[in-house]
Amino acid sequence: MSSLDPKLQSIYELVLRRNPGELEFHQAVREVLDSLGPVIAKHPEYADARVIERICEPERQIIFRVPWVDDKGNIEINRGFRVEFNSALGPYKGGLRFHPSVYLGIIKFLGFEQIFKNALTGLPIGGGKGGSDFDPKGRSDNEIMRFCQSFMTELYRHIGEYTDVPAGDIGVGGREIGYMFGQYKRITNRYESGVLTGKGIGWGGSLVRKEATGYGTVFFVDNMLKAKGESLDGKKVVVSGSGNVAIYAIEKVHELGGTVVACSDSAGYVVDENGLDLDLVKEIKEVERARISVYADRRPGSRYVAGGSIWDVACDVALPCATENELDHSAAETLVRNGVKVVAEGANMPTTPRGVTTFTDAGVLFAPGKAANAGGVATSALEMQQNASRDSWSHDYTEQRLGDIMAGIHHRCAEAADEYGRPGDYVLGANISGFKQVADAMLALGVV
Repeated sequence: MSSLDPKLQSIYELVLRRNPGELEFHQAVREVLDSLGPVIAKHPEYADARVIERICEPERQIIFRVPWVDDKGNIEINRGFRVEFNSALGPYKGGLRFHPSVYLGIIKFLGFEQIFKNALTGLPIGGGKGGSDFDPKGRSDNEIMRFCQSFMTELYRHIGEYTDVPAGDIGVGGREIGYMFGQYKRITNRYESGVLTGKGIGWGGSLVRKEATGYGTVFFVDNMLKAKGESLDGKKVVVSGSGNVAIYAIEKVHELGGTVVACSDSAGYVVDENGLDLDLVKEIKEVERARISVYADRRPGSRYVAGGSIWDVACDVALPCATENELDHSAAETLVRNGVKVVAEGANMPTTPRGVTTFTDAGVLFAPGKAANAGGVATSALEMQQNASRDSWSHDYTEQRLGDIMAGIHHRCAEAADEYGRPGDYVLGANISGFKQVADAMLALGVV
């Protein structure tokens, strides 16, 4: 890992001291600070106003108890979180994650990333994140409803359409958003549609929201390839994961002429050299909620590999769409040896720092998550617009807006990389462009 600018090194050491044990947060901060040396040299006013120190400290961190009763009458106790990180550009915006791995460090890493991701969209939204160590897997609908109602009984006092607008994330889909919105409405006696996004289409949701993160990642890849005079047509693609993001990334790749030959879940991966049958993947994952291994049982010519690394499959384009730090240095080296041309993160920080360095050193086009997976939050902001105007947009119009936003993100990243002498470095471009937008707003608003 390269050494930091001395001014930034002291800031990073302060982050380590004040946030002990929060390894994912440390990694996210370091990844941004690595890009900011030339910015501080060019704009000393950021250092003078201690903008970076302020950005690294959340405006508010909320931790609360979530008691609820399971179907057997047992009292369960989980921990809830909401980190309202930065509101210089607008109300806090970011998802809620329900997963056993959730702790404060995960939420802060996600919230910190969200600041810059949201800034890159060009839309007026700040950065935040939340969730709980509750595991919805294996729970009945009634148990999930009771948990969501208890969670919202505390969270409601901290959110609002002009304050903080949560959405879904891992473990939080339309069902969970519905239960939480119902409880919010019950407690506040307000039908405040804009307080949560990811709602059902029939009660304030936006078309394309379900597809948005996966579609957006592929739109970003398409823009990177166009900048090189290429396209997705005929490209072989590997997508990790088989959840919402992965499924709709696969769908858009196929629409744009590429062929996705592999996807995965936590138990292993399937390879189908003829191109994945997306309808079958959707049936297995969205309807049956079964393991991806079932695909190989039903699709002649495909094969299933238990465990192992999906990144062993040769491809032109790799889309990590599962979870953080899933693509390490060794996997990156394998992809490079096998001729990968483009890697774009559909998940939050799925590539380790050494993995990123491996790709950039090899000249692989690499799109960080804060740029490439911003489609989800961008469409959440479009949902907020529709709620504010009591309107509902068509699928085609909403997808067009999403495509325009992703093209704008690509332009901002590329422009910043060019300005700072690193053309094609989307990591540096995303970090600098997102940071400058937030930093300028913070300077304008004073020391708050």
